[in-house]
Amino acid sequence: MIEVLELPGCLSQGEAIQEALEMIEDAKRAWLEVALEDGREIPEPARDIEEYSGKLNIRIPKSLHRILSEKAKEENVSLNQYINYQLSRGVGYQQKKPL
Repeated sequence: MIEVLELPGCLSQGEAIQEALEMIEDAKRAWLEVALEDGREIPEPARDIEEYSGKLNIRIPKSLHRILSEKAKEENVSLNQYINYQLSRGVGYQQKKPL
């Protein structure tokens, strides 16, 4: 399940990672459309996010690299998408949740 904390109640899920990532974009659009129609306030995006580049370089064992690559292929997603999804799940990441 993917949830957008800045937009209460905006969440989505899918059979595979890629499907969930695609579906959350539709959920965000629908949430914003309903909020505009209802005259609800739309929260501003988190500002502190600009402090981070979104890039992280790490060294991992070759065997782990192989396993992650194989799992990504099974899910039919890129290695970056697969690692991002697994890291997010592992730390219970939800957007706007401070570390």
